[in-house]
Amino acid sequence: MAQGTKKKLTPNKIIETLKSVGTYALIGLVALFFFVNLSGDPTPQDEIPLSQLINEIKQEKIAKVIVDGEKLLISYKEEDKKAVSRKEAAESIFQILKSSDVDPKSVTIEVKDNSLTQALYGVLGSILPLLLLAGLMFFVLRHAKDAGQGIFSFGQSRAKIFTKDAPQIKFADVAGVEEAKKELSEIVEFLKTPEKFTALGARTPKGVLLVGPAGTGKTLLSRAVAGEAGVPFFSIAGSEFMEMLVGVGAARVRDMFGTAKKSAPSIIFIDEIESIGRARGMGGMGGGHDEREQTLNQILVEMDGFAPNDHVIVIGATNRPDMLDAALVRPGRFDRRVTLGLPDLNERKAIISIHMKGKPITPDVDLEKLARRTVGFSGADIANMLNEAAILAAREDKKAIDPKDFEEAATKVKMGPQRKRMSTDEDRKLAAYHEAGHAVVGHFLKNVDPLHRVTIVARAESGGHTQFTPLQDRSNESKSRLMDQITMALGAQAAEKMFLDDISTGAAADLSVATRIARAMVTEYGMSDLGPIAVGPRSIFGSWMRMGEGEDQVSEQLQSKIDLEIKKILDLGYKKASEILKIHKKELQAVTKALLETETLESEEFEKIVGKKK
Repeated sequence: MAQGTKKKLTPNKIIETLKSVGTYALIGLVALFFFVNLSGDPTPQDEIPLSQLINEIKQEKIAKVIVDGEKLLISYKEEDKKAVSRKEAAESIFQILKSSDVDPKSVTIEVKDNSLTQALYGVLGSILPLLLLAGLMFFVLRHAKDAGQGIFSFGQSRAKIFTKDAPQIKFADVAGVEEAKKELSEIVEFLKTPEKFTALGARTPKGVLLVGPAGTGKTLLSRAVAGEAGVPFFSIAGSEFMEMLVGVGAARVRDMFGTAKKSAPSIIFIDEIESIGRARGMGGMGGGHDEREQTLNQILVEMDGFAPNDHVIVIGATNRPDMLDAALVRPGRFDRRVTLGLPDLNERKAIISIHMKGKPITPDVDLEKLARRTVGFSGADIANMLNEAAILAAREDKKAIDPKDFEEAATKVKMGPQRKRMSTDEDRKLAAYHEAGHAVVGHFLKNVDPLHRVTIVARAESGGHTQFTPLQDRSNESKSRLMDQITMALGAQAAEKMFLDDISTGAAADLSVATRIARAMVTEYGMSDLGPIAVGPRSIFGSWMRMGEGEDQVSEQLQSKIDLEIKKILDLGYKKASEILKIHKKELQAVTKALLETETLESEEFEKIVGKKK
């Protein structure tokens, strides 16, 4: 026989046992309450008045009377016959019989002692509801605590903790932000070997602010810093500090910073920091002492309260740096600002290469062409594009992803999915002339990039689109190039007017783009006859917060001149577009016919019709 093993009692098992005993005890009390309440002799069916009972005692018909409080349980001398009567609770059955000239000894009288039962019933009646209420509250609070929603957990940080035991992201996993990685590599050195810097009197940077458009890799880069340094990483969104209860945000800030200091060296990452770091006084009409500002004040105190040897670095991410409070971004809090922009050609190649790993790709996929196709894409857009391409290939039961899948995925990411709609021949003809106007005018303009694709397939709110692929990434624009962009945008309406003798609402977006460029040329870039002058608002933040103060004031006379200059630029672009269409009328007709037949023309097909771009 195998020898039995003793079960070791642990504190957790003892606590669980006590909980079980307490639960069973509560159930027992409830059962006892109902037993006392419902138990007792069953009430006989026949109930007689007290006067009848006295008469029947006189007639010697009654064998026994049991007194149970105010109830009188009657047993007759006849077999199986019982009855019940009632008296006043304060009266004695003996006194009643004596006052009725009845000898109490003529009948057997038994008085039940209910004092203990009544006392127990009274105690249970007053205490049991409280016990039930306490048990219910304990159950609710216990359940809420297990779910992380206990009443005392409001002030606890909601930060997600990533330790070195979790899967790590390294700098090698992040592409397209080489300059930012170089800037942050020093932060990694501070966290890895702080003594190297403290020996020379250098202090750990308290904060790094990552600034850039959405999807450029701010969160990924911050996790790579933690992965390279091998330190705990506390991640939280700015909005997670806020609750309805006043003071909760500040309490969560204290809790998070306290936890990070205990785990030092460590990193605190606050995403969308503008949601709590917005400049004080611009949060609405509630004054300057609301919950958000209390949270911001606590962050300022915590960052300012770091000792030089705390080795806790705060990384904040935002795409709206103009909204942040000046006290938050000053040196001594966020010591460094790292700007992440949209990736250039080489960076897009690197990003595409990383996301291609693990995906079967056909040999005819051109990485260079794909990188040029994705101008203006962020890292997140590129990742989404490759995922969409894989989904499209799987939907068609392909074994590998081909260029057609990448092209459709890139278009879908920026323009939305194809929209099948009922369209008449007139609508298709209008769309064909519209898009052909863009394509032909742009093709014969010197400063417009080569055409990549023109289509009349509807997507989202667009009835078609014309796409030009830049030959190189640009960081600024010239006046001649901006003028050609305006001319190309107005080419669609010029084509409608010239060949259909009518214009449509489809040019609304084109007119908006052209007008916006022309207005910027006049009011911001000094590219008009008004000369080198800037009269636009300095920033949305400044103009909204100060309600007009801080903007360059414009007189009515100057505003009139601005409007005239904008109109002059637009008229010049429209006139040039019309002249190009007159010269290349045959080419436009041929492109329109091809679009009506095939709906989409790629660059090679388009150039067969109109020739190579000079």
